[in-house]
Amino acid sequence: MAGLLLAATGGVTLTSPEAAAATCTAGTTSDFNGDGVQDTVIADPGAAVNGAKRAGLVRVILGGGKGVSEISQAISGMDATPETGDGFGTSYAAYDADGDGCSDLVVGAPYEDVVKDGKNLVDAGAIYIIHGTPTGVGAGSRIEGYSQAGFDPTSATEAYDWFGYALKAGTTASGAPYLVIGVPGEGVTVSGTTYPHAGCIEYAQGSTKLALSQDSPGVSGVPEEEDRFGYSLAGTNRYFAVGSPGEAIGDEAFAGGVAVFSHTLANGMPTPLLGLDQDSTGIPGVAESGDRFGTSISMTGYRPSDQTYNSDVLLAIGMPGEDVGTLADAGGVAVVRVQPSGAYSLVTAMDGSTADLEGDAVAGDFMGQRVAIANTDTSVVTTSATVRLAVGEPGKDTATVKDAGAVHIFRPLDSAIGAADKELTRGSGLPGTATARDYTGIGLIAGSTNLYVGVPYSKEPATSKGVAYVLPWSDIDGTTSTGTTVHVPGSGGLPDAGSTFGVIG
Repeated sequence: MAGLLLAATGGVTLTSPEAAAATCTAGTTSDFNGDGVQDTVIADPGAAVNGAKRAGLVRVILGGGKGVSEISQAISGMDATPETGDGFGTSYAAYDADGDGCSDLVVGAPYEDVVKDGKNLVDAGAIYIIHGTPTGVGAGSRIEGYSQAGFDPTSATEAYDWFGYALKAGTTASGAPYLVIGVPGEGVTVSGTTYPHAGCIEYAQGSTKLALSQDSPGVSGVPEEEDRFGYSLAGTNRYFAVGSPGEAIGDEAFAGGVAVFSHTLANGMPTPLLGLDQDSTGIPGVAESGDRFGTSISMTGYRPSDQTYNSDVLLAIGMPGEDVGTLADAGGVAVVRVQPSGAYSLVTAMDGSTADLEGDAVAGDFMGQRVAIANTDTSVVTTSATVRLAVGEPGKDTATVKDAGAVHIFRPLDSAIGAADKELTRGSGLPGTATARDYTGIGLIAGSTNLYVGVPYSKEPATSKGVAYVLPWSDIDGTTSTGTTVHVPGSGGLPDAGSTFGVIG
């Protein structure tokens, strides 16, 4: 109950690379020691720390076999205490916040209690920026901890805001680092009326730092109770998107929506481009209660044939509560292309009943609970050969196992979406053995080279603390046979401890 005591002022300024002295020599994406080799982050927000259940932790596996770092609120330099239910590691993101060439790790603890003026604000939330160094990240790193008001003094820290529930970070096309923080529990006040859990985001780019909600100028929609704006986030160097799966469309509660922004700053804020829901022109289906359109979103760059750079973006949107005919919560996915003007067009859409797809639509599949889209080669004109989409179906049953889960792979630019799709389950495309209530597909990240699949709720005895798989896209395509890398507690230098190891995405 002591909570986290964080400064109410101070905030953070994100520094462009030229403004800081380089101490890492060969940095790449998610490279915390700056040696030019990508590192892997795997969270376990359900882990016990110093006896505090579900306090949470994060493990960083340094590339090239250089060791494993374990980061929690108990490490030296962390001005916090692990407490029951903090959920440290519920979200995370990597980017070079200070421009020194080493990636920095941002970790969300959305259920952190924060003490303010002697009052304990339950589940107000907190984030931590753990700076990378040439020797790694974790104990010994410079660590900054922020409540919402500490990050943005114009905002307020309040109970049940869930500050840090979602995170997205990176570098804009102009080279400026950016950070987006989801605060889906935020109450938004309009004309004297407060709408609980309407949600907001905190956005930082350089010295610009502000809160955005559906009440901000140009942002689509209006604040309503339980919109949960900021529940999901996605972004590239030119755009970012915010999911609000609780958005009501007309009388349809929890139908869901997505807002898309450009990182280009205008009037002191990122530029709103458009809002999407299932009643938007060209988006398939109709907005219905419980669809939860935008529960998961993912973005990747798109280069048209008439451009020399990735001017556009592909946005994948999951709607796991979508009913397919009479099949409740079978789920579905849509992919749209967004242009700099805010114009958009549907690229593809699918559910389990789409022609020629592997498997069938089944009630409770929750297709789209997680989506992850990647352009495997952004240096060339984008074609079907370069774009891959992974879709989680955590409620999918195998022939003998209920809720084993699956990951469905698509080439979203194919003219026939079912022509080359693949459905991966544990024991068929993924290592291990499918077990009831594994919920495979609940954790997904797509990189340009690899697909990362987390199974934090694995019930298989060999991986009962959770497991994460790294699959090369070329292996999934069948052009190589490199093999899947398996990360599991008790192997490869990872401590044999944890509870929900494998939370990713």
